[in-house]
Amino acid sequence: MENLSPPKRSVTVADVAKAAKVSKATAARVLGGYGVVSDKIRAQVMAAATELEYRPNELARSMTTGKSGIIGVIVGDIENAFFSLAVRGISDAARVAGFNVIIANSGEELDAEKSAVDLLIGKRVDGLIVTPARCDRMEHLQDIRRVGVPLVLFDRSIPELGVDSVTGDDRDAAISATRHLLEAGHRRIAYVSAMDTSGDPFTDSQQISNSAVRERVEGFLSVLTDAGLKSPEHYVRLGATDQQRTDTVVKRLLEEVSPPTALLASDSLVGLRIFRSLQSLGLSTPRDISMISFLDADWTTVTAPPITVVDQPVYEMGKKAAERLISRLDGKEPPVERTIVKTSLIQRGSVAAPRSTVT
Repeated sequence: MENLSPPKRSVTVADVAKAAKVSKATAARVLGGYGVVSDKIRAQVMAAATELEYRPNELARSMTTGKSGIIGVIVGDIENAFFSLAVRGISDAARVAGFNVIIANSGEELDAEKSAVDLLIGKRVDGLIVTPARCDRMEHLQDIRRVGVPLVLFDRSIPELGVDSVTGDDRDAAISATRHLLEAGHRRIAYVSAMDTSGDPFTDSQQISNSAVRERVEGFLSVLTDAGLKSPEHYVRLGATDQQRTDTVVKRLLEEVSPPTALLASDSLVGLRIFRSLQSLGLSTPRDISMISFLDADWTTVTAPPITVVDQPVYEMGKKAAERLISRLDGKEPPVERTIVKTSLIQRGSVAAPRSTVT
C-alpha cells in the first residue's frame, strides 16, 4: 500500500515574518496591504511569502482591514447567455480594479436570492451586484443597505430602494421590435415571456414583478394600442419557463381562432424554446410565422434563416454595473442613478409579411 504523506501545514503570517526576519506585525501589514513599510522591507516580506508559497486567509484579512477585495454577484439564470455575458463584463471590470468576484445563481427564485445575499454578506463581500428576482419584494435588499454594503442592481430597477441600477432601454427596445413587425404587415403579434404569474392569465402589466419584462410588455402594448388594435394584451403569454411549457404556450397560441402571425420572445432562452416548438410543429420562419428575439445570442445566427434580434450590449452593461459599484467602494458618493444602456434592432431573415392579412 502506498504511503501517503500527511497534508502540508498552511503557511502563516508568523512563518513569513520569521523567514523575512521581521516582526509578525510588519509582515501582516505588507501581506494585508495596509500601513506603511519601506520598499526594502516590503520586497523582503514578499520574497519570503513567495518562497514559502504563502496563501492569504481572506476572512482574517477582511477582519483586519475591513475589506475583503471581493464583489458578490447574484444573477437570475447563469444558463442564460444574457447573464453569462454580464458576468464576464463584471468580472473584467472588477479584475482591473483589483477585486475578485463570487457569483451566485438565484434561478429567478426569491428564496434562493435571499439565501445568496445572506451567504455573501457572511463572507464579508465589499459590495453586491444583484439582479432581483422580484422587484416588488425588497426587504432583503434593504437589509444589504442597512448593514452598510454598497449595492447596484443589474438589468432591473427598483426606484423606491434608492440604489444605483444599470439596465437596458427595455421599453424602447420592445417598441422598436413591435414597430418592425407592424411595418411588415403584422396585426396579430404575440409576446412570450418566461415570467411566471402562478398560472393567472395576463390582464395587466402590473402583474409582472420583473421590471425589465414589465417595461418590455408595456412598450409592446403601447405600439399596438397606438396602431388601433383591439385587446393587444390577449396575445401576451407568460410562463414559458421550460421547453414543455413553451411548447404548450406556442400550441395554444396557434390554436386560436385568430392565431398570431408573429412572435416576440422576451429573452434568448425563450426565443430558442419557441424556435424548437415551431420546428416540432413543422413550421418555419418567416414562411409560416415571423419571429424576433431579445439578445443576439449565438444560436440566432446559425438558424435558417438567422433570427432578427434586439441587440443588447450586455457585456458593457456588466462593466458599467461593476464600475458604478467600485466607484462607491472607492469612497465616491455621486447621486443615485439608473444607467440606461441603448439597444438596437438587428434585422435578419426571420420577419416577412404575414401569409394572411386578415385582421
